[in-house]
Amino acid sequence: MQDLEPIFLSLKLSFICAFVLFILCLYPAFYCARNDFFAKKFIISVVSLPLVLPPTVLGFYLLVFLSPNNFLGEFLAKYDIKLVFNFQALVIASLIYSLPFMFNPLYTAFKALPNNLFDRAKLLEKSIPNIIFRLSLPLIFPSLISAFIMTFAHTMGEFGVVMMIGGSITGETKVASIAVYEALENIDYTRAHEISIIMLLISFAFLLPLQYIKNK
Repeated sequence: MQDLEPIFLSLKLSFICAFVLFILCLYPAFYCARNDFFAKKFIISVVSLPLVLPPTVLGFYLLVFLSPNNFLGEFLAKYDIKLVFNFQALVIASLIYSLPFMFNPLYTAFKALPNNLFDRAKLLEKSIPNIIFRLSLPLIFPSLISAFIMTFAHTMGEFGVVMMIGGSITGETKVASIAVYEALENIDYTRAHEISIIMLLISFAFLLPLQYIKNK
């Protein structure tokens, strides 16, 4: 078995992405689900955009905006912040590309909770953190686990976005999907099989429990 670093890098990226997205999406998903406001449909449409946008398009525009040749990239470069062709670039791209896989299930789960639950909480003058963490999350726990697993699995399978914004730097941006692509380019089918089989087993190991959670 050859170097497994691309697989470990994919796992690291997927865990970070799923965890950070959970933190970032929790309150916005709750707020959007429990409130009606003017920009709500616009926000949900923007969040869901990566579901239909080709990953190479998203990767291209991220590369353009974060490149040192662009205003934003040039501004960041003044502070020695580089967000292209490194692991940080992969994290940013993955957070955007996998956003709907975390936000949408949380939004749907929060929206499905009965209104009288929140009416009682308001009467008891419960704070928003109390309502979210002590009241809502235990009730939507299966949806939360499902969102985490789907976000993780989706990030594991990324190719176009990470290739555009991260390239292929060993130990830094060469994730499993890119390693498989390069193995095929070099007609190294043994290497491609090794990585693909391990990725298949990992993905199955994460997706199988999801079926049992859904049936609860």
